[in-house]
This record gives sequence, structure tokens and C-alpha cells, in this order.
Amino acid sequence: MTPRAIVGVDVGGTFTDLFYYDEAAGRFQTGKVPSNRGDEAVGFLAGLKGFGPVAGLASIVHGTTVGTNALLERKGARIGLITTRGFRDVLEMRRRDRRHTWGLWGDFVPVVDRDLRLEVDERTLADGTIREAVDPTQVAQAARALIANGAEALAICFVNAYANPENERIALEAASVVWPNANVERSSGLLPEIREFERTSTTVLNAYLQPVVGSYLGKLDRALESEGFDGRFHIVQSNGGVMSTATARRLPVRTALSGPAAGVIAAAAIAKEAGFPNVITGDLGGTSFDVSLVVEGETALAAQTTIDFGLVIRTPMIEISTIGAGGGSIAHVDAGGLLQVGPESAGSRPGPVCYGQGNTRPTLTDANVVLGRINAERPIGGALKRLDVEAAKAAIQEHVAGPLGLDVMAAAEAIVRVADGKMAGAIRLVSIERGHDPQKFAAVPFGGGGALHVGALIKDVGLRGALVPRYPGVTSALGCVIADIRHDQVQTLNLSLAGLDAAALDRRMVAEAQAAREVVEAAGLTVSRIDTVFELDMHYVGQTHTVAVALPVTVETGTTGVTVAIIQQAFEAAYRTSFSRLLPGLGTRIVNLRTAAIGRRPHFDLAALAPGADASLEAARTGSRPVWFAGAWHEAAVYARLSLPVGAEIPGPAILEQPDATTVVDPDLTARVDRLGNVVVTRTGAPA
Repeated sequence: MTPRAIVGVDVGGTFTDLFYYDEAAGRFQTGKVPSNRGDEAVGFLAGLKGFGPVAGLASIVHGTTVGTNALLERKGARIGLITTRGFRDVLEMRRRDRRHTWGLWGDFVPVVDRDLRLEVDERTLADGTIREAVDPTQVAQAARALIANGAEALAICFVNAYANPENERIALEAASVVWPNANVERSSGLLPEIREFERTSTTVLNAYLQPVVGSYLGKLDRALESEGFDGRFHIVQSNGGVMSTATARRLPVRTALSGPAAGVIAAAAIAKEAGFPNVITGDLGGTSFDVSLVVEGETALAAQTTIDFGLVIRTPMIEISTIGAGGGSIAHVDAGGLLQVGPESAGSRPGPVCYGQGNTRPTLTDANVVLGRINAERPIGGALKRLDVEAAKAAIQEHVAGPLGLDVMAAAEAIVRVADGKMAGAIRLVSIERGHDPQKFAAVPFGGGGALHVGALIKDVGLRGALVPRYPGVTSALGCVIADIRHDQVQTLNLSLAGLDAAALDRRMVAEAQAAREVVEAAGLTVSRIDTVFELDMHYVGQTHTVAVALPVTVETGTTGVTVAIIQQAFEAAYRTSFSRLLPGLGTRIVNLRTAAIGRRPHFDLAALAPGADASLEAARTGSRPVWFAGAWHEAAVYARLSLPVGAEIPGPAILEQPDATTVVDPDLTARVDRLGNVVVTRTGAPA
């Protein structure tokens, strides 16, 4: 094993997926092992050892859902908040929103208990003037009170700290002296941006995750150390970039959508190379279905994301919509007699009923097994020798078929159709409801179960077709390998464009760019170059909402060359794109400066994944088996997907099997293998 070997690892709810790449030799391998919920380091190491000695690896890049799960399940740490007197309840007031639109009260509970939200005397004005200096003794006393009350992490959030961080800096120093660990952060160090709710929410959720993510990464570090690994270990960020584990421990809130983001990065790269610049990615794993829109080859970044009601994170993230519809999602009949699939999941332990590990309630995977779409004799992952079809049938009979008065096959198909409907709804949310015509988009289904539902994704939404990656089950792991190194930072400016000192802004942009570049350079991964990207949050005078304005400038010879005219033109173009008109006569303001340094990873030649010259359609055909479609059995041809040659065309019904996933081609669809080994699925007779 060469010292240039890098492995991408995506730990999901059911399986841990791995992609090994030898940068020097251009050689790759894939792996898939069961995740070990509760002690993921076991599955993590088992997967790495499949490629040889762990000590021989140069880099490991990890996409994780630990932070996401902790937020969704409210299983973060017990934390404390020290804030400005009078601002104790910012987290509960939020933006005057409510979980249920109608009703007289809500049921939102902040992640910080009210008795752990303490106030101190301090005041910074909006112009940065310190009206009342903070008392370090008072801060230390508050910190001791929080420690006595069981707080494991501390967030310090003062109003207007974005304009002048001095009071927060003093408070952080005072609290750090008495705090028993390193889990202390101030809002101005994490998000020096206007609007106290978003800043407080982000800082608090960061503290909420610090002990959880820190403990998780600590276990992985110790496990790798025990194997003699001394290379670089990095984490995928929610913005699709990569950061060091040290940064991830300090800023775990940036890992909130880590795993799904890696998948979107890989899917976008694969689709663009295959000639599909407009796609909708769909990652179907064991517990969830994650959807994202890619337009003209570019992923969409959102400045702010709501993970769950009231849990607002203000940091750049790839726009991803998540629903609880994965392979392990449990099917049940509710009190009203309606069939539901998810959001509760069987995960990897005990897993679907057919796994034979103690679960008795049917899942989406059980339904696919009963319908013949999954080969019970060759389950993916390698840990199980076979799947128990009869146990899956019995569970469906007891929990779905019996209560609904259906036979087992109709009930199994109903489970799949309900799950398909939820997936189609998620796709409509990111496409049709945002003004995009689905007929111009192709689906890119991946994850362990995405390719099982190709037909429904195409037909239920009206998509152009589907592009199934060469290795759909490990697409997120591939994304970990090819993801760029990225660092984002923001600074509130609050400047009017009229009379702007462009030279002063230029100096600030250069300084921000240098600071961001230093973080990227310290990551230690190979990059071909480092790009700097600038964006302004701007609005017309009198407006409260802002538009993101990308500036067509970069740092060259110590200057960006930014001018008022450049900013004005960029703002008008962005505003017109968003609202189709301008508001002449109104002044404009700059609210925030956003800076991103992006270390471009060496190009990964996706042609390396293509079938070899010895692939043939005849050799790939392994037989046939009955598969249930639309209320009847159909004899479906079965192929070893990785043995199919470039250009092969396969009419449905057909099943394409490989170690990491199964692709189902419905009777009215046709599959074609493109030059990269991807499978392009379209309606029979339609152009590919």
C-alpha cells in the first residue's frame, strides 16, 4: 500500500461505506460493512482493514451523521448559556414562528433548559461602542453555577457582539479559567453576524454537539492510533468541503449534514461528467431519504438551515431535504387505519425482520425482499449469508396485511408505494415548488436502496430519466475522497453602498481571504490550487431580507480590485434573478461579507470506474427470477451489473445486482450503460 492512499468513509445508520483510492497508481476499491450503532469505531475499523494495514493509509476523510442524529433525536449534551441581561429567552421567542400554525400554544423546548440560561451585566451598542463593560468575576460566578448544575459545555452569546467582540472575549477568558474542559465558545468567534437569534441558536447548538461529536471523534482517533495510523484524518463539512478533526471538534455544528453533503458532491460530479448537468440527487440509506437539487452542475448552498423546528443553524450548507423513508423504515397501520412507512427506523441493530436479528416489525427492505426485488441469497454488505423471506412475509402479514385486509404481496407492494410517494413528495419540494420543470432533470439515486426505486422516481414525478452511479451504495464515500477542502467565514459590515470606502473594503476582503486560506493550507491534503470566493448579503434600504451577491473578484497581487460599480452591478443581477425586477431610486446596503477559501482537490478521473474491455452482456447475464410489479409476477432477467459492457441496453423487467446495491428496471423502462459505467434508465422508447 502506497503512502498516497486515501479512503473515504461514510458511516450510515445501517452500513458503513468505504471508497479506497491510490492517488499514485489510480487504483480504487470499495467496501461496505454493517455499522455498529453505539460504537461506530468497530465498523469503521473493520471496513478500513478490508483494504490492508490501516497504518499504510495516508489520509482518511469521513462523512458522519452523528451530529444530525443528535439534533434530530435531542441527544446532545447538557449545556449552559451566558448572555446579556434581558436576552435569556431569545431561543424561545425565535422568529415568532410556531410548530403548528393554528392553536393557542406551542410545544417547543430549547436545547438549553431555562435554569441553565444565565444573564450577566454587559452592553455593546450596534455601532460597536461598549456602553457597559462585562465583569469577569460575574462571568466566572455564572460559569461555576452552570458547572454545579451539570453543564458539560458553555455558549457565550452577547447582543451586538458581532459589532465588537471585546466583551465576549473577556467573558470567554474568565469562563475558561474555571470551566473543566475545552467545550467553551463565544458567538463572535463562531458567527460574527447580525441578528441575535440566529447567532445564539448556532452557538448554542454548537455547544450542544461539542461533547457528543468530540467523544465520537475521540473514539475514532484512539481506534486509528491503536492500528498505527499516523496520517491525516478529516471530516466532511455540511458545505461539501473538508475540515480537520480539530476544527470539527471545535465547530461540530458544521458537520450537521456531513454525510449527505458528501453524497451530493459525488453525485453532482458524476452527473456532470456523464452529460447530465441538471439532476436531483436522492440518497436512500437505512434511515432516511436525502434530496438535493443540482442546476448546471452546481450544488445549491444555503446560508441557513433548520434541522428541526426551532433548531436553526446559520452556516453555509448544501441545500438538502431529508425525510424518514429509508430501507429500515418501519411500516405500520396507524389508529386511523392508514398505512405509514417511517419515520421510525430499525437501523442496523436489530435491522429489518429479514436480517434475523430480533426485529418483528416489517420495514421497506422487508417489502422489497418479499417482492423479489432484493436477492435474499446475496444480501449486500457481506455480513449476512442470506435473508429470511418467510419471516419478512410473516411480519407483513401480522402488521400490515391483516389489519388492512390484504394478501401479503399486495401489502408488500403497498409499503413500497407509500415509501415511493414520500420520496416523490420530497423531490417535488426541491424542484416543482421552486419553479423547476422536472422533465428537464434526471434523478441520481444512490445509497444502499436508491436504485431499487428508480422507476417510481421517474414516473411519479415525471423526470427525464435516472442516472444510477457505477457504485451507488458507496457514492457518499466517493464524495469524501473527491470533496474539496473548504473554509467559510462571515463578517457583518452594515455599510451603505452610497459613499462606500472601496479601498477599506478591499483591505478587509484581503485580510479575510488570507485568514481563510491559512485554514485550508493547514488541512494537509493535496490540492491543485486554492480559490477565494467572495459574497455579500445585500438589500435595498428599508428591506429586512437579503440576497446573496457573488462578487466577480479574487485576490491578486494583494488586492481584489473591488469597486462600487462592480458591487452595484452584481447586486442588480442577483436581485433581478431572485425577483425578476429592480427597485430603482432606493439605496442599497451591504449587511455581511462572506469569504470562502476552497482548496481544489486533484481531478479524479471517473473513467477509472468504467467497465473493463472484457465485460460482455452474455457473461453478465446470471439468470432470471420472478419479481412482483403492479399486482402480478413478472419473470425478470438478472445481471451482474459490474460485468455489463459500455453501450449495453437492457429492457425491463430486469434486476442489476452488485455487492453494494441493487438496481430495479421496471417492465416499461430500459437501462443503458454509458461510457463511465453508469446506468441510464429511461422510459422504453424515450431518448436517453
